[in-house]
Amino acid sequence: MPYWVSTVLLILGIYVAISVALYYLQDYMLFKPEKLPEDFQFDYENQETKEYNLETRDGAVINGLRFFPKGESKGVVLYLKGNSKSIKGWGKFAVDFTRHGYNVLMVDYRGFGKSTGKRSQKAIKRDLQKVYDKIKERTSEDRIILYGRSLGSGFATKLASLNNPKLLILDAPYYSLTKVTARYAPFMPLSLLIKYPLPTYKWLKYVRCPIHIIHGTHDKLIPYKSSIKLAQIKPELTKLHTVIGGGHKNLNNFESYHKMLDDILNSQPKTIDLESTSINVIHSSKKSKKKA
Repeated sequence: MPYWVSTVLLILGIYVAISVALYYLQDYMLFKPEKLPEDFQFDYENQETKEYNLETRDGAVINGLRFFPKGESKGVVLYLKGNSKSIKGWGKFAVDFTRHGYNVLMVDYRGFGKSTGKRSQKAIKRDLQKVYDKIKERTSEDRIILYGRSLGSGFATKLASLNNPKLLILDAPYYSLTKVTARYAPFMPLSLLIKYPLPTYKWLKYVRCPIHIIHGTHDKLIPYKSSIKLAQIKPELTKLHTVIGGGHKNLNNFESYHKMLDDILNSQPKTIDLESTSINVIHSSKKSKKKA
């Protein structure tokens, strides 16, 4: 066998081996779960909470935690977290919504925290729809806000596309998970290999509620430009909020982020009379003739 043929076959074999490894190992690379024992007790200082367990049709259990505001509730924020840890650690962010008078419901995806079951994109979407349906049994959809953080932004968008929540808030969202992973493996056929493509851009087309996108300009994991592209899909419904200097994991450390949340959660949308603005003003480029 000629040397060049054996070399090509070797390279091809390595390529196939890497592809197979990526397919079977992507769950371990994408998800960084923290497991909690069944008897673990959640405890947050100055926060009133209640724990829930929801059994799915395939026998899995989805564990969730509800945070209560002080005083009368304005509605419910379903907070879909990122790809690491469990709601034990993510619970600290609930105060950013309870302080504005909202209940907050956080759930752990399959394999995270106390949640069980075999994980897949289809199963997670089905689980979250069931959680959403349970919320609808207690309140109307015009009181439900979907908040998706990083990995959770894709799932939040999918939920919003199938339902009619009050608002959709995306924190550091990706255009699609395939696009994100392609930055690290540009020569691999990820469109065929990835089991969690999470095409946020496709689902966003079917969202009918107001959309707020929050992203930091210094995000090294999911570039800020991905939010610019997402904001252009439904510009009539979308507002892009930019955290200058914000990274991927530290937006809550910026005062501007909390001011943005305050505006999103408490400001009433205003209707602008475009007829009274400069949008329809036509400026003539012709020079006026001087009178003789």
